[in-house]
Amino acid sequence: MTDKLKRILPLVQKPARYTGGEYNQIVKNKDEVDVRFAFCFPDTYEIGMSNLGMRILYGLLNELPNVWCERVFAPWIDMEQQMRDNDIPLYALESGDPVKDFDIIAFSIGYEMAYTNILNMLDLAGIPLHASDRHGLKNMVMAGGTCTYNAEPLADFIDLVFLGEGEELDVEVCQLYAEAKKAGLSKEQFLIEAAKIEGVYVPSLYDVSYNDDGTIKAITPRETAKMPCVKRIIEDMDKAYFPTKTIVPSTEIVHDRTTLEVFRGCIRGCRFCQAGYAYRPVRSKSKDVLVKQATEALSDSGYQEITLSSLSTSDYRHLEPLCDDLLDFCIPRSTSLSLPSLRADNFSMELMKRLQKVRKSGLTFAPEAGTQRLRDAINKNVTEEDLLTSCATAFSGGWNGVKLYFMIGLPTETDEDVLGIADLAYKVLATWKRTASVKNRGVTITVSTSCFVPKPHTPFQWEAQNTMDEFKRKQQLLKDAMKAKAINYNWHDPDTSYLEAVFARGDRRLGAVIEQAWRDGAKMDGWGDCFSLERWLGAFEKCGIDPDFYALRERSRDEILPWSMVSVGVDTDYMWSEREQAYKSVITPDCRVQCMGCGANCLLKEKNCDD
Repeated sequence: MTDKLKRILPLVQKPARYTGGEYNQIVKNKDEVDVRFAFCFPDTYEIGMSNLGMRILYGLLNELPNVWCERVFAPWIDMEQQMRDNDIPLYALESGDPVKDFDIIAFSIGYEMAYTNILNMLDLAGIPLHASDRHGLKNMVMAGGTCTYNAEPLADFIDLVFLGEGEELDVEVCQLYAEAKKAGLSKEQFLIEAAKIEGVYVPSLYDVSYNDDGTIKAITPRETAKMPCVKRIIEDMDKAYFPTKTIVPSTEIVHDRTTLEVFRGCIRGCRFCQAGYAYRPVRSKSKDVLVKQATEALSDSGYQEITLSSLSTSDYRHLEPLCDDLLDFCIPRSTSLSLPSLRADNFSMELMKRLQKVRKSGLTFAPEAGTQRLRDAINKNVTEEDLLTSCATAFSGGWNGVKLYFMIGLPTETDEDVLGIADLAYKVLATWKRTASVKNRGVTITVSTSCFVPKPHTPFQWEAQNTMDEFKRKQQLLKDAMKAKAINYNWHDPDTSYLEAVFARGDRRLGAVIEQAWRDGAKMDGWGDCFSLERWLGAFEKCGIDPDFYALRERSRDEILPWSMVSVGVDTDYMWSEREQAYKSVITPDCRVQCMGCGANCLLKEKNCDD
């Protein structure tokens, strides 16, 4: 730690964010490696260190003898100011070396509102923002994560994009980079070779032209660029790397516990859910592998809580025997086991009772929509009876609270659907009054609504988003309909959801807006006390770009979408047919009931999802 850093740390919040030195961090001799890899997370330490994907790739890359992967996080506002005032460039936690000294600078991007943080981190590191201004192999800027399934708004700034799961992909790119350094290849030669790797997208190898109305006229690949670039997946999850020996933070983080990944993908096919399509097909880990990984991770870290992670954990086939085996380890050690992502249609009270032997957790369900018609339209495959039966079971078992998550602004939604959320909340309240075994403490029903954002690679990617005024009207409509003291209503600010939609469905012309907003002071936009819609609208105006064109406009079937050079393995025709089914409120059965031929099976050599 430098003397300058020692002087400023007492002046900032949570200085442990910036010191490194945690248990299980990996330190190597930089003179003995070929590739120095700066793994950058464009948000604060406590957010980034809660990301399981970052932990997986950090451990995996550091198992390569010729690669040293270090962590870099976005400093909070106070720390950034101190760094700029004291000429301290952005640095990596393990070595303390400036990020500018690294070969590869890779960002993990899971949220559109982190885009300005990427620019801010590059600038704080003293690295040119634009890919065209970075010459040679040094400081190769790469990106992966859910947002990079449409990386076009960042095309001006990113050299290379990892599509899909990185356990094999990142290793192959690092090894190619090491070979390119030894061979003395130019940056352009390296990118051309990298584009040959399955799952690599190089924005500079595609030319995009536009029609007079602003829509895309053509996307033309050059050199070795593929059309489309198909995501990469890990087929055998039992053999996939999992970090049982992982960093234990020195300060509290958001998810301060062991996280065990049960499976990837989702069988359900909710039509609004990007993750449900982007992570297809479903690939599970075996129970014995999961128990081994969990016990090793808990034993090494000393954590007193473990959570099972997936898009829909209760859909794991062997969930109850898995939990029984884990509880045999957890209960004697007073370690709690939690299950997020429970579904109302397969809620098991017996399982929940066993899980509460150490600590009683809250109960959360996500009906997503207030009426059966709309739940069918979005293919949620959950009925009102499912929800009320599950709540009755929980209330009779001693629970006195439930959280219900919904989305407003979904395609085909009417005011009747919005008011249906209130109606459902009151039915849950009536269920508690009828079935609760413990009534002296009362009940708390928390209703939370988020704003629908049309996402790429989903059946709703063609949809228009509600206007901000319409979102606010619906929120007020719902608020007025829920007056019971036992019902609490929380809602998401539509301002950020509007910008999420703009950038989720944006093209590479938006790079100028991101840069302008950053130069005007935008950063940490995912935090309410930093976000300014007015600043962003001012940036759009300065750049002569209408954000409504991206967020509020319905797309036609034959329009070329900005992300058309990228494929998640699901056929576009299939997604369009799912959109048509939504307008008929027709459900599609889940993958275990019937394979509907979405195309994701083609990513598997065995052509067989799940087990």
